[in-house]
Amino acid sequence: MSATGEPYIPASESPKELTRRVVIVGILLGILMTAANAYLGLKVGITVSASIPAAVMSMIILRTLFSDVSILENNAVQTMASAGESLAAGIIFTVPALLVIGIWDDIQWLDTLIIALLGGLLGTMFTIALRRLFIVEEALPYPEGVACREVLVAGEEGGEGALAILYALGIGAIYGLMVKGFKVTHEKVEVAWDFIGTRLYGGIDLSVALLSVGYIVGVRIASFIFLGGVIGYGILVPMYGLIRGWPETPDLAYGFYLIWKSQVRYVGVGAMVVGGVYTLWSMRKTIITGLSKAFIKSDGSDEELLRTEIDLPLDKVLLVCGILVGLTFLYYWWATGSLILALSGALFLGIVAFFFAAVAGYIAGVVGSSNSPVSGMTIATLLFTVALVWVVGDFFLGLATEELMLATMLIAAIVATSAAIAGDVMQDLKTGHMVGATPWRQQIAEIIGVTTGAVVIGPTLQLLHEAFRITPTACEMNPRLDDPLCEDALFAPQAELIGAIVQGAFGGDINIEMVLLGAILAVVLIVLRMPIMSIAIGIYLPLLLSVPIMLGGIISYFAINAAYLRIDRRLDREPSPEAKKAGKEVENRGVLIGAGFIAGESIMGVLVAVLVVIGINLQADFGITTLNDIFSVIFFGWFVGVFVWLATRALPKGGNLATEAIYIVQHIIRKFINAFRINISK
Repeated sequence: MSATGEPYIPASESPKELTRRVVIVGILLGILMTAANAYLGLKVGITVSASIPAAVMSMIILRTLFSDVSILENNAVQTMASAGESLAAGIIFTVPALLVIGIWDDIQWLDTLIIALLGGLLGTMFTIALRRLFIVEEALPYPEGVACREVLVAGEEGGEGALAILYALGIGAIYGLMVKGFKVTHEKVEVAWDFIGTRLYGGIDLSVALLSVGYIVGVRIASFIFLGGVIGYGILVPMYGLIRGWPETPDLAYGFYLIWKSQVRYVGVGAMVVGGVYTLWSMRKTIITGLSKAFIKSDGSDEELLRTEIDLPLDKVLLVCGILVGLTFLYYWWATGSLILALSGALFLGIVAFFFAAVAGYIAGVVGSSNSPVSGMTIATLLFTVALVWVVGDFFLGLATEELMLATMLIAAIVATSAAIAGDVMQDLKTGHMVGATPWRQQIAEIIGVTTGAVVIGPTLQLLHEAFRITPTACEMNPRLDDPLCEDALFAPQAELIGAIVQGAFGGDINIEMVLLGAILAVVLIVLRMPIMSIAIGIYLPLLLSVPIMLGGIISYFAINAAYLRIDRRLDREPSPEAKKAGKEVENRGVLIGAGFIAGESIMGVLVAVLVVIGINLQADFGITTLNDIFSVIFFGWFVGVFVWLATRALPKGGNLATEAIYIVQHIIRKFINAFRINISK
């Protein structure tokens, strides 16, 4: 909105908005963003918002083909694309758990489609019902929505940098094709060596997508994920090997992997469970406030509404919600064969899905979608669902263990998907509110985006499962001939976590000692006021995945501080407003570059999966020999250099990056020494 509070496009104007070309481009970008985020989320357990990259790509595509594109058309496209991305996050965190617990051998397309549609549409409908309250009357900030508005307006007014993401997309795709398709280099480099009776380990996943994730999340979150990896691979695995002995393997590094897989990753499970519950508890006041406001009737006066305030009719929205809950009941009945369990599950879902949609929508408005505790809500949903299914299905109906686990997963998956999409939908509606979109048209775009994502996500998951295998646990149940050790399986940490909880709840095997150790570690982290979930994810992932994330965070830190240095000529004081503005410009440019790298490499990962499934081996067909470890790292380093060059082009003129890097390192050392002296004196 403008300084006067008016939207960018006034309500008195009615430019093109939900046009045919918008729907076509939105669906195509939604397919790409859904597939890319599914791949990234399964690989490392983290997804990134698609709103800003989708908005930029929409501007490029539409303005290349047409001359009369409006900002509202670009907003509608990013709405559809980001809806598919957030739907993917909810699905990949839950549905693959059915592979982990052995209920499914392959991804079931129809079930995945139904879960995605029911959960996605429920979350969208509940959020639409709350739009006026949270966005208009409460005027919550929704930081990602505001940022996307700035990108759209900058593009409308001829802002620079729109092509940056397109360059990055192409570079990321080239890197993904060379490494994953032609296998010019190794995808990872690992080394381990004996040390005083135990072993030490070093490794890195050579992924520009993970490098970009680190830049986007920033050095703070990246460092905590890396700390979790160091705790797992640098402390717990060597300690376990020293006390219990190392497995006999021809490769020392593989011994690290085996101990991590069978023992240490369960420490991450315990830490994530406690961390998820604590995260919700720590935000209890915000949750209570959001829920209390959700049940307050909005100011619905009878005066004629402006174009920018017309939602889909509330009575129709609530009717659709009721129909969706009814369809959920029929699906549960069909899937479980139990009328009573299906009825109780559908009623439970209707209440809890609204609860978490309201919570996710409100929290996203206060602290942003990136900080919304979706993992915590998913774990809480799972625990409540386990209790419900145990009481109804086990205690009263005496169902078999497999039926109990299936019922639990189906209920939890729909609720988690609903919660995952709610925060993103509200961010999109905030963007629309600020640029002057017509709410009901944007809400239709959300529905189209959710439907597109739901149709795409099932085949994408099955494709990735056939090509790479989803989760090491599921891979070991049915390994591929070319990877009997399942080292190349996509880790899908949240799905593994949920599978472990469900199996443990219904009497399956779970490494309870390590889970309890993780719970104790989480309590220690709480006392130390450290971010539990970031560290827990780091413990759960192999260290080599955390290293490029940390590298990206470091690049972000250096780039932003270089901007401060060029404006203020010093770092020992609070940056001036001009320096902060320059730092923000560099950060935003890097985020765009990172989003392009992520999309390019991830989309290429999905395309390579297609080639694997249909039997095409690019490396063998072209007779390419993979470079050794040293040259693989050099090849990766060249692309890191390209990333740094592109990201730092937004720096103010008149400095030397190498000299500034040395100065920043010296500044960090001085800060560390001063902090150490203060602690000693105390």
